[in-house]
Amino acid sequence: MKIAIIIPTYNEVKNIKKLIEKILKLNLGVRIIIVDDNSPDKTKKVVEEITKKNKDVELILRTNERGRGSAVIEGLKLALKDEGTEYFFEMDADFSHDPKDISRILEKIKHYDVVIGSRYMPSSKIINWSIKRRVFSRFANFYARLILGIPISDYTNGYRCYNRRVLKSLDFSKFKTKGYIVLSEMAYKIHKSGFKFGEIPIVFLNRKRGMSNLKLQEISDALTSVLKIRFSK
Repeated sequence: MKIAIIIPTYNEVKNIKKLIEKILKLNLGVRIIIVDDNSPDKTKKVVEEITKKNKDVELILRTNERGRGSAVIEGLKLALKDEGTEYFFEMDADFSHDPKDISRILEKIKHYDVVIGSRYMPSSKIINWSIKRRVFSRFANFYARLILGIPISDYTNGYRCYNRRVLKSLDFSKFKTKGYIVLSEMAYKIHKSGFKFGEIPIVFLNRKRGMSNLKLQEISDALTSVLKIRFSK
């Protein structure tokens, strides 16, 4: 079983080395693809040093485009070129997604096509979020489910695993959204194709190091984009 893990980064110099080390210590034989948007804090240099010592870690350095969604897509497209890779993860670099959950997700995806690490299942937890962010996130997920109708609890968390069949069914050139809303667009296209979703509860820990790259304007734009996803041809 070959596994690829796509991690988009922007100014994650305080996190990325520790995260890669923790993933590799799981001994799952994973291929880690870091997609860095030319971080000013030299995240790329840290990753470059790791790639010199470990052939299972790769770096895609982007200089002309930014955004989590397009970064993940670029990483997935590279990972798909290896015909032997069966499962494809995406996760954030700031430790809000616990690497220990990778094994749980892999167990779950044996019975599904996509598995999401959900912040909104009964036994899930969110730690160190403000009330404002909790309310907005809940509303965004409620709104997305109302419009898109996908049977999942968490539309906006980027801790996901896809099997190969799912990704091969997608035409990435036709994606119309950017940023975090790409998560919802991917889910909607997958849902419309009849694939099966599963979820596991996770503990979501707000970042301890570095700064969040998510801006309120991006969240606001995402709400408008949900309607575009639903009614686009």
